[in-house]
Amino acid sequence: MRSPHRIAAHAPSASEEISPHQPYVETSRHNPYEELGALAPNPLEEFLKEDSADSADKADSEDAEDKADAPWEPPNHRRGSRRRRNRFAGLPLAAKVVVALAVAAAFLVLADRWALLYAEHEAADKLKDQLDLSAAPEVDIEGFPFLTQVLDQRLDEVKVTVPDVAADRVSLAKVSATATDVTMEGDGPTSLTGAVIGRMRGEVLLSFDDLNRELGASQVTFTGHGRDKVYARGTLPVAGHDLKVRADARIERNGERGVATDIDRMRLDIGDMATYRPGARESEGLHLSRTGARRVADESSQAKALLAVPEIARRLGVPDGAVREALRSDAKLNDVTGSPEFVDDVMRLNLIDVAAGHPALLKRLGLDPALLKGLDDLTRPVLVDRLSLSFELPKLPGEGAMRLRGVTVEEDGIRVGVEGYGIGFGT
Repeated sequence: MRSPHRIAAHAPSASEEISPHQPYVETSRHNPYEELGALAPNPLEEFLKEDSADSADKADSEDAEDKADAPWEPPNHRRGSRRRRNRFAGLPLAAKVVVALAVAAAFLVLADRWALLYAEHEAADKLKDQLDLSAAPEVDIEGFPFLTQVLDQRLDEVKVTVPDVAADRVSLAKVSATATDVTMEGDGPTSLTGAVIGRMRGEVLLSFDDLNRELGASQVTFTGHGRDKVYARGTLPVAGHDLKVRADARIERNGERGVATDIDRMRLDIGDMATYRPGARESEGLHLSRTGARRVADESSQAKALLAVPEIARRLGVPDGAVREALRSDAKLNDVTGSPEFVDDVMRLNLIDVAAGHPALLKRLGLDPALLKGLDDLTRPVLVDRLSLSFELPKLPGEGAMRLRGVTVEEDGIRVGVEGYGIGFGT
């Protein structure tokens, strides 16, 4: 049997010739599979790389979980601030100048507004003291900038609103005025000593709500009617009786600073029995209403009480013979009292005059003698004073002048225009 022979990788040289006496030693042979393996990537290296990548992802995940579990801390902006400073440092010179000017302008505006508020506060306090007001007025100085006006010591326009100004028996709801060409006195906004108003225009409001409250002792309400009339309606207590009061007032100027009310058609109703009009004219005084006169004519006892007084019978125009027959016979009484002329004649009787000589007669007519006495004391001047809406504007300080321009009646009250010049404050 043939023994297998080995193929040599390379033929031996002459010097490497095998001796028959040397033992056989296998020499290193070149393996072609090793060359192919060297060309392919090492699978162990890929496994190690994948393991290291998984470890890195796992570490990142653990770091994220640690950050989520850690307590919140404020962010560090130092690096960002340095970046912003670096950006600002990188701006061109023109941009830096614009930013600096904007900041300076903002500070100047703040200073100007502060000086304005201070000057308005000081002016309000001076007005409150000089006008003896219960509250400081509202002062608004117009124009911008304010400091340039202070340096010039002249203000373009100042608006002043004063609430609740006392004027005689009533209070003015609001006095608003706009002053122009105002000259200031003082060295600056913090040392103002006074001002002189070159020209002023304003408006005064006398509110009906204030009138109804301040004159409410008489339970009278005032309402506007037309451009110059005011109606007064309500009740007036007289000798323990609440009498219905009606009056019309015409509003007009009274001199340069006053407003007057001409009250007419004043009337007090004693139920539906009688009407009182203060005054000395024939139509004024205490008279029976038409309802009251018809009631007297229908009540035979009251009619006989009137005819039994010869003076009253003569005023009624009833002849003496007819009076005697009427007092004896109800039929003749009905003839006298049933005529329309009798009712009209009874309405013309002034019961105040009747009460002077025959107080018991009025009581038989159903009228309280105490009420008649109270009405007799309630003369026209007294009633006019209780319903008067007249007032006069307070005198302003300084040597200037102020006067009323016009008076109108509106839904909310009486409005009066005001104008003045050369008015000084704090000087």
